[in-house]
Amino acid sequence: MAKEKEEKAGKYGADQITVLEGLEPVRRRPGMYIGTTGPDGLHHLITEIFDNSRDEAMGGFANDIEVVLLPGNRVRITDNGRGIPVDIHKQTKVSALETIMTVLHAGGKFGGEGYKVSGGLHGVGASVVNALSIYLKVTVHKDGGVYMQEYSQGKRKAAVKKIGNTKFHGTIVLFEPDKEIFKEGVVFDWNRVFGHMRQQAYLVKGLKISVIDARNSAEKFEESDVFYFRDLGVDALSQTFYFEGGLYSLIRFYNQFQKPIHKNIFYIEKKVDGVESVEVALQYVDDISARITSFANNIHTPEGGTHLTGFKSALTRSLNAYGRKNGIIKDSEDNFTGDDVLEGLTAVVSVKIREIQFEGQTKAKLGSVEARGAVEDVFGTAFEAFLEENPEDARAIVQKVILALKARKAAKAAKDSVLRKGALEGMTLPGKLADCQSNDASESEVFIVEGDSAGGTAKTGRDRRIQAILPLRGKILNIERARLDRMLSSEQIKNLVLALGTAIGDTFNIEKLRYHKVIIATDADVDGAHIRTLLLTLFYRYFRPLIDGGFIYIAQPPLYKIKQGKEVTYVYTEEEKAKKFGKDIPMDIEIVEGSEPIPEEEGEAEDPKSKKNQKLHVQRYKGLGEMNAEELWETTMDPARRVLLQVRIEDAQEADKIFDMLMGTDVPARKSFIQSNAKLANLDI
Repeated sequence: MAKEKEEKAGKYGADQITVLEGLEPVRRRPGMYIGTTGPDGLHHLITEIFDNSRDEAMGGFANDIEVVLLPGNRVRITDNGRGIPVDIHKQTKVSALETIMTVLHAGGKFGGEGYKVSGGLHGVGASVVNALSIYLKVTVHKDGGVYMQEYSQGKRKAAVKKIGNTKFHGTIVLFEPDKEIFKEGVVFDWNRVFGHMRQQAYLVKGLKISVIDARNSAEKFEESDVFYFRDLGVDALSQTFYFEGGLYSLIRFYNQFQKPIHKNIFYIEKKVDGVESVEVALQYVDDISARITSFANNIHTPEGGTHLTGFKSALTRSLNAYGRKNGIIKDSEDNFTGDDVLEGLTAVVSVKIREIQFEGQTKAKLGSVEARGAVEDVFGTAFEAFLEENPEDARAIVQKVILALKARKAAKAAKDSVLRKGALEGMTLPGKLADCQSNDASESEVFIVEGDSAGGTAKTGRDRRIQAILPLRGKILNIERARLDRMLSSEQIKNLVLALGTAIGDTFNIEKLRYHKVIIATDADVDGAHIRTLLLTLFYRYFRPLIDGGFIYIAQPPLYKIKQGKEVTYVYTEEEKAKKFGKDIPMDIEIVEGSEPIPEEEGEAEDPKSKKNQKLHVQRYKGLGEMNAEELWETTMDPARRVLLQVRIEDAQEADKIFDMLMGTDVPARKSFIQSNAKLANLDI
């Protein structure tokens, strides 16, 4: 019996334990090291190599970094730091350069005096990039010599060798990501790289960062011929950043399209015990949104962490203390809450810590305990002094917060009224909503459509089991500068809030979301684009977790229905139509506008050979309501055939700026944006 059990379970011994050597774990499970093998992970490779160069600058050893996008999906990053050591490492018995590039958890950031402050915690940055690159070359200029080593998929091609003499000092890393790993494609986004480097230049005072896009350059580039690529004089898109003002300058940049409510920007930078640097800048603007960005050792921490907790605590305490001390807040009035003091705030919080602790390799949240107390102490003391020394600014800030407090109470009353009304009616869903039969949110989806006509067609053509339809009547309120109480007075927005089921504001609960696909389906014209923008503004400002969670989609209905004989083709873009017709539209095309049906031809032949003699009919759709239910289902609603665009936020600060510009009150900025981008618009009025 025992033998039978052993045979059934299978043998489990030492020979079944797999030991992955070198960088093989990275290639087997790249997501553990860079988060994803999609666009985020691809761009993370640039960040990891750049961070090493930036750490040299933070240590005072470099002041000039160059990032170049080259043809063939290659990236070249150069710094004028000390240069990676090339002498033999006593533990690994090979060059220190090879050790750093091929061994996980090897680097100058674990102790000693290599770096006082660095962004690298785990020492895996350079080696991970090496493992995930089909080709990588490191060139080191150090102590008068030029040294080089090449790798492929994390393995060295040969030992480090000296290839010449030099007057420079620093490190050049040239790498090409491996398409085997990045199956979605190796395409770097210039705007994403550009934006990240600009941000980093603000964070390190006196650091010059050049970004060059030479991917379209026809000139041959020999990497060994030059230290800085820019010295070649190649015709390429380039930008150089250099800021002396640090976070002070960054706040001015963030608020360039805002109206400040006080003149002076608050700024403090100070070293305290256990923390190399606490740097904070802030300014309140005439807006209702908060824009707070945090960094730890110059790494953006989108999920915040201990430094942000300390900042918010000190901000709330300082404003309450000042308001009461100066009689602006009466004894009978409530204290400001954390939400009150954040309204209209633009702030950047940055800490530099020697022994830094992040939560996870992607470093999205700071976990270092000492950061909270350091920020709370440094910022709280300095901000209290700022308020006392700038009474006009202080009064404007406190009055802004009082307005936020009153608005919060009014919004709570309005929200409670909406939710109470729903509760009294058994959480009655809006009458306009044609709900689906399923109670499983993971398979349910709601189409937000424009008008009753499209709503009627969608209700007829849908899969009633999993698809709900919510028609909107006209354009919803622009909520960019509307408070919650005014928003909830809008019947359209109130219907949407009730349909989603998540509530809104401080009672928002994503766990109660009734549909895991919220699909915006508006017409392919100017009005449809405007309604889509209004909805995206609403979701971005008040339902941001739905975007972050990947629940918001944009439907892609076809622009044209093309019929030739019995064959029907749907075309979704103008480019697709151009490919279908070629450069010149044939003379025998009949264009049918709107919902007018395509006529049937008499005596249409079934013989494919006669197809060239059949007239080509093109029907242009301008609205979903112009399709019949069958057409709408097979082109836009059928999960097996439709095309959906998932709404994602690649750069929150850039998205915030665009929403401010397009939907805010700064008319000159919006006019300038429209004039600059008018040629890119494809309008169907």
